[in-house]
Amino acid sequence: MEIAGSVALVSGANRGLGAAFCRALLEAGASKVYAGARDIDAVGLPGVIPVRLDITSPADVAAAASECGDVSLLINNAGILTGAGVFSEDAMAAGRREFETNVFGPLALTRAFAPILGSNGGGAVINVLSVLSWLSNPGAAFYCASKAASWSLTNAMRQDLHAQHTHVMALHVGLMETDMAARLRGSKSSPDEVASQALAGIQAGAFEVLADETSRRVRSGLSADLTVLYPSLAPVVGA
Repeated sequence: MEIAGSVALVSGANRGLGAAFCRALLEAGASKVYAGARDIDAVGLPGVIPVRLDITSPADVAAAASECGDVSLLINNAGILTGAGVFSEDAMAAGRREFETNVFGPLALTRAFAPILGSNGGGAVINVLSVLSWLSNPGAAFYCASKAASWSLTNAMRQDLHAQHTHVMALHVGLMETDMAARLRGSKSSPDEVASQALAGIQAGAFEVLADETSRRVRSGLSADLTVLYPSLAPVVGA
């Protein structure tokens, strides 16, 4: 689809990659950009239309669908990272929070907007996933698990919405220069560059955009032995 002239809704649009998507959409000529956020006062980008949107709230999702009936591009960007591991004290509560936000939230929003996209010619959906869709880090086990689940649902959405000409694309990326990754070490991508790659991908009809070398490396290693992705599992020579 063409970005120029499109009408987009971006969830989690008040900062980080969400705000970068809004900037990139405006620069690419989108005719209207709805910026979804739990706190609309935190949306400070000129040219966008703030929309109160907590993707875990059925009422907010329904209200957004009612208000934004001209959307042709849905960008499921909102997400959380609690940092909970499988055996952490708050594992069950934190895990449920992450799944509600990272899996069921985007699913609810896509279900609400699928008929709108269909009636507006098909359009497209971008699901912001992660390299951690394919790689588990014990320190963020539920984030990884939720992104893996969202990847699987993205593949299901893609097939279900194909008949109505809605294109579904997954965006995978490692660390970015955002608040979520502020305390993490390692090479970080620019959110603006990632957003530009994603929009270029949707215009080209790509099913996946792997926005950095880390994502490309991990994706290519999925068919290898587990010890390639998890070197700590490899037998110790001479032990």
